[in-house]
Amino acid sequence: MAEPQPVSPRRGDAFWAGLALPGVAWLCLFFLLPFYVVLCIAFGSVDPLFLTPRPEWNPLAWSTASFEFTLERLFGGSFGRVFLRTFAYVAIATALSLLIAYPVAYYVARYGGRWKGLLLAGLIAPFFVSYLMRMLAWINLLQDDGWVNDVLLWVGILDAPRNWLDGRASSVILGLVYGYVPFMILPLYAFLDRIDRSQLEAARDLGASPFQAFRLVTLPLSVPAILASIVIIALPMFGDYYTTDLLSQSPTTSMIGNQIYLYILGGQQIPVGAALVVCLMLFLTLLLGYYVYATARAQRRLGS
Repeated sequence: MAEPQPVSPRRGDAFWAGLALPGVAWLCLFFLLPFYVVLCIAFGSVDPLFLTPRPEWNPLAWSTASFEFTLERLFGGSFGRVFLRTFAYVAIATALSLLIAYPVAYYVARYGGRWKGLLLAGLIAPFFVSYLMRMLAWINLLQDDGWVNDVLLWVGILDAPRNWLDGRASSVILGLVYGYVPFMILPLYAFLDRIDRSQLEAARDLGASPFQAFRLVTLPLSVPAILASIVIIALPMFGDYYTTDLLSQSPTTSMIGNQIYLYILGGQQIPVGAALVVCLMLFLTLLLGYYVYATARAQRRLGS
């Protein structure tokens, strides 16, 4: 019987390159090309007669007028306040989501037992309902005659119903947490469930208490998963605009996504909105770069 011939490294590389080609083409067509169009609009001009954007397709002829105007307002005007407000909302919502998601994922991974499948089904259930429908349900909870006011009145925290939909930052932040926390639980669970139990048993054998084993073994090992889950929910939060529109509709809680929506779809300064998109993507690229750096450093530390 003839022995199988080994596959040359060059043929193996060509095989995997062929498999990756459709995905690369998809990204180029539906990400790089639209992003180039956004850049052309941001560095383009506006038709003085019809007030419509005139993209500049030649990068050598790009004008920085709209982009400089956006940067000036971003760092010295109304955009700056909106950007800082967005950062504060996302930071608070991400921290609250982590406080909720980590214990839930840890419990399901460690103590789910025979109920683990049912618990996972419960964690996946929110994905069967669209984000818009879940936000509309949250609106019903926060109305004057909603359950939130009923519970707070029943326990004596409030003496009269409160309008939670009149432009409160707390409503927007809780809405972000409510909408995005399922996206944080699942990656945390997937990582915590793969931690080798023998490492925890070794820590217990060396005299560590359950809390010490968690603090010294489980928590450091789960740092990459924590960073990944933060990136998964923080990046879309920065571009979120419908949560604020549904739960507030007030300029005092406007986020950067609302400004982009306003300038691109609700106004005539589309190049300004495109420049805001570019600024937001540059900021998110910095955050993503820090995530890659921190993850690589954590993996090197664990490997050593």
